[in-house]
Amino acid sequence: MAMMHTFCILFSFHLLFLTGASGSGIVGGKVSKPHSRPYMASLQFRRHHSCGGILIREDFVLTAAHCKNKNEKMTVVLGAHNISKEEKSQQWIQVASYHPHPQYTREVDYDIMLLKLQKKATLNKYVQVIGLPRKDGKIPANIKCTVAGWGITGAGRSSSDVLKETTEKMQFSFECRNKWKEHFNSSHMICTTFNRKNGGVCQGDSGGPLLCNSKPMGITAFTFKDDCSDPKYPHVFTKINFFLPWIKKIMQG
Repeated sequence: MAMMHTFCILFSFHLLFLTGASGSGIVGGKVSKPHSRPYMASLQFRRHHSCGGILIREDFVLTAAHCKNKNEKMTVVLGAHNISKEEKSQQWIQVASYHPHPQYTREVDYDIMLLKLQKKATLNKYVQVIGLPRKDGKIPANIKCTVAGWGITGAGRSSSDVLKETTEKMQFSFECRNKWKEHFNSSHMICTTFNRKNGGVCQGDSGGPLLCNSKPMGITAFTFKDDCSDPKYPHVFTKINFFLPWIKKIMQG
């Protein structure tokens, strides 16, 4: 990938063709209350967590386009808290079809994808869909938002077995642009600030949500490659509300 020297797309270490990121993932955060985020999905290859996602309809999961691996079949795990165990609450569903955005080119823009599931998820207290934001919804700067995932928990460490979460603060677009230059597109992306104590997203958290006022506003996309917990480099997310017409079109078939 041409720009990997600058940033790190947030795969987990299980996909060996990507370089690893040092620093911490959601290491300064906390373990989520089990099943308190029933819309969360663990996207797995060969029973190894790779990315996160969110269930937005019984048969559709929203995630990042770079989470697709053309050589492996993906399984979506719903209703999980500890992905190292076969919890009775878990539902394992194969992906029937992948729908990366047609303008995604394996770089960083248009990094969004819908996964059509082979069968509908069974909705219960462990598995629920999450509503999407309004198309014209404004995202004010400086509000605290939540990120969640099973990503790595520190330098050289593996992905977390249990779902973790922490808060990051919404950043002004011009500050994101100042830092990320041409890699940041304010029409399609939003970004956050954070501190080392609270941590934040890292490898394996890709595709998971940035939740502001309980609504998913962003899809975790990329961080600074050399240290995903370096506060000088805002974390970047695909802006969901920009893509709502496309999402609706794909889900309507």
